[in-house]
Amino acid sequence: MRRGSSGPAPGQISVRTGVAVTVLVLVLVNVLNNRLAPGAYLVTAPLTAALLLVVLRLAGGTWADAGLDRGSWGRGARWAAALIGLVAAGYLAAALLPQTRELFTDRRTEGDSAATVAFQVLVRIPLGTVLLEEVAFRGVLYGLLRKEWDVRVATIGSSLLFGLWHVLPSLHLSEDKPALTPLFGHSAVGVVVVELGTVLFTGLAGVLFCELRRRSGSLLAPAGLHWATNALGILTGFALNALT
Repeated sequence: MRRGSSGPAPGQISVRTGVAVTVLVLVLVNVLNNRLAPGAYLVTAPLTAALLLVVLRLAGGTWADAGLDRGSWGRGARWAAALIGLVAAGYLAAALLPQTRELFTDRRTEGDSAATVAFQVLVRIPLGTVLLEEVAFRGVLYGLLRKEWDVRVATIGSSLLFGLWHVLPSLHLSEDKPALTPLFGHSAVGVVVVELGTVLFTGLAGVLFCELRRRSGSLLAPAGLHWATNALGILTGFALNALT
């Protein structure tokens, strides 16, 4: 359902133009971070997040549209703390069960030192992953889509693009995750199945993140869950490797 719109004010762009520019920037940055200059992501990610916030403002958006207004910080932080606790408890239970313990094995992080793990948990994930993806998908895209359409369109649109965003990073997932290799192998069909599964899974995760953003009124809630899912998984895998 489309909301009423009186058109952009002087000096602004339309919401639809803002959405198109945001998607174009994300496509370019996805290729840049995963193919052309993967080592520069700690520079490109924050800069892209800032650029997209400028696009939101040019399209008439506010800090509230991005889930970043100051009045939402306290509530968002409480939501984030609760979600981080839930993820920590779930990972602990999974690590203690032999049936699920192998899910934490990842060849990309095998042999990492404590310093490397700390860098990933405290720098790479929050600045290189969570900041950009939350600002882009649950902040700018979701906020722009809600200005023009209803929450359902905003959630579906943002989440679908979030799923597609993970296509390039997951091309070798079945090889990096030993627990997946027996299921999908190394064939082209296996790669396609893993890719489709990744898009579906991350798209559904995007729906959850959007709902957290809506219910809390803050980008901090999905950001907290996003960070916990990625960072605590690495920490759990590192702890298991240290104990074996």
